[in-house]
Amino acid sequence: MQTRKLGDTGLSLSEISFGGAGIGNLYRPVERADAIATLAAAWDAGIRYFDTAPFYGHGLSERRTGDFLQSKPRADFVISTKVGRILRPSPDGPPTDTGYVEALPFSINYDYSYDGIMRSHEDSLARLGLPSVDILYVHDLESGSFDTDEQYQAHLETFATSGIRALEELKAAGKISAYGLGVNEVSACINVMERVRLDCLLMAGRYSLLDRSATGRLMKMCEDSGTMMIVGGVFNSGIMATGAKPGATFNYTEAAPDIMDKVRAMEAVVRDYDVPLAQAALHFPLRNPVVASVLIGTAKPSSLTRNMDLFAGSVPDTIWPALDDLALPAEFEE
Repeated sequence: MQTRKLGDTGLSLSEISFGGAGIGNLYRPVERADAIATLAAAWDAGIRYFDTAPFYGHGLSERRTGDFLQSKPRADFVISTKVGRILRPSPDGPPTDTGYVEALPFSINYDYSYDGIMRSHEDSLARLGLPSVDILYVHDLESGSFDTDEQYQAHLETFATSGIRALEELKAAGKISAYGLGVNEVSACINVMERVRLDCLLMAGRYSLLDRSATGRLMKMCEDSGTMMIVGGVFNSGIMATGAKPGATFNYTEAAPDIMDKVRAMEAVVRDYDVPLAQAALHFPLRNPVVASVLIGTAKPSSLTRNMDLFAGSVPDTIWPALDDLALPAEFEE
């Protein structure tokens, strides 16, 4: 496993990293033993960067990730978690509309303030059972997380005028090495980066073989500021792994006909090179020097191993121009 430097933070990330949403019971319950076995498969494959969040299983993913990593030398791995939500005990159990099954009995409260971020950091250390985390991402600070644009704008203002101070202080004190934003929306990244400098972005689904929304203005902002990108969602919720088969999903809904057509055309290109579509999808983001790591999330050791076997295969440089021509364009031009 190769590593890449995360800008000037002093951190180096394994090119493939592990995303902890699945082991937090995303969409289906996962036994603790299976979660630990998946983390062990990631470690055995050479993965040394692990990402989790309080939201994932309402604390469950952090607990499981910490339980596994506690037995490893602290200097041998990089771990990130997220801030922006506070977990509070809920006598009625967890909310049932978050996508997490059999989550821990905590309610979710958005808080992007100085005090909220400081508390979230401390609470995460307690759940992880670790003395420190390396990276804090501000989680889901984007319009799609809230009922109205007014709510989004209020949270954005709170972070830009209050919460950012917490991250700056934590980094200056050596309690974290980097901070950034963990979102799905290109516009959310631009809105924050226009106001504060970030070390990194965890961008899900917007810089993939199919979806190039993050190219153009956002990528230029990253290049100019030295902000690195960790790319998740390289399969765009399924279609870039399964291909354009009936029922294939793109961005968590059934793929539209035009998306299916594009993916069929991509499948024809990779078929000529005898390269699986998923293999090209895993390799694509790492062609860009702004990208430090590709994040893969699963709760099955077999899926983890399958993806690592795909990543081990090479992809010829001559394949990319034809695939680039078929991709969805940038959301914001430079």
